[in-house]
Amino acid sequence: MQRGTRLIHHRLSMDSATGGVSIPIHQSVVFAQESLDQPGEYEYTRSGNPTRRALEEAIAELEGGNYGFAFASGMAAITAALSLFSSGDHLLVSRDIYGGTYRALAEVFPRFGLEITFVDTTNLETVAAQIRPSTKGLYLETPSNPLMKITDLARAAALAREHGLITIADNTFMTPYLQRPLELGIDIVVHSATKYLGGHSDCLAGLAVTRDAGLARELTLLQNTLGTVLAPHECWLILRGIKTLKVRLLQQQRTATVLAEWLRKHPQVKAVYYPGLEGHPGRETHFRQADGGGGVLSFRLATPELARQVINNVRLPVIGSSLGAVESIISLPATMSHGSLPGELKRELGITPDLVRLSVGLEEAEDLQADLEQALDSPRGHR
Repeated sequence: MQRGTRLIHHRLSMDSATGGVSIPIHQSVVFAQESLDQPGEYEYTRSGNPTRRALEEAIAELEGGNYGFAFASGMAAITAALSLFSSGDHLLVSRDIYGGTYRALAEVFPRFGLEITFVDTTNLETVAAQIRPSTKGLYLETPSNPLMKITDLARAAALAREHGLITIADNTFMTPYLQRPLELGIDIVVHSATKYLGGHSDCLAGLAVTRDAGLARELTLLQNTLGTVLAPHECWLILRGIKTLKVRLLQQQRTATVLAEWLRKHPQVKAVYYPGLEGHPGRETHFRQADGGGGVLSFRLATPELARQVINNVRLPVIGSSLGAVESIISLPATMSHGSLPGELKRELGITPDLVRLSVGLEEAEDLQADLEQALDSPRGHR
């Protein structure tokens, strides 16, 4: 089956007991056992739930993995994956990553003895030079948030295998419809399912997928022990969102391409960051490992003041830190999604107050372009 069809017709897409085309929400914490000697498949929802199982099997199938795990948020999924490592282990991590991931790696995990080195993973020679005897993992995000930097997943995975490292890739921006890192040799894929997979700004969720049975056993232990599981109703919402992922994402991608091309020609715009644009750094690599540019773009304006003006004056996009929803969402990464990064690092990375991130929704491209145009041309104003 084609990927778009599998979004709707995965193995657990229907209720086998009734034929219902929507998986039931098993809103039960406890499952009655036949007897002490005959425990059932489900006992307690933290350890397993039929609705959660349907989502976990669906995402595993879509990512080309064997084992899926649903968590209470994207950060919960990332935290579980990072908890595979032990005190004294050294991790190499993409410098240009989501601010919440950076915060966890810079402020929380060092308390447990993990050593973290942030490195430019677009240059794998630089990555190789930073590998130590204690290096155990490589954490990647491509396209990166918010500057859309591209890391070669296949080459990174090969380098990691050579040195016995576990690779983790955040696939939130691309989703399994456009990019499948496991097929390129990555060990674990993580998602903020809050974003494209849910798609409606109404559900906080995270997912992780692996092909490796040993890693799956460890993730099962962490998921159950930490208790960061996704509740049944939220599992159902993500399952519902996955069914429309293709049509939403392709429309968002088309509009993002139109807006990126238009913004690149605007006199007040200094740079546009979008993998679908000709000339984007790493574009050739990106299209070897992904099937499209996605629905998020960033652009740098002439001044920080103009960036604030645009964000405050647009009428259609909402101001917010999220992305991947049916409504367009606009943000200033320097103070929002990446506000936790140290000021010097933000300047080094180019996450400065003149940079705007736009997650394109399902509004008509002409309407979004007209709205951005009036916001760029309005000297002052309010939403």
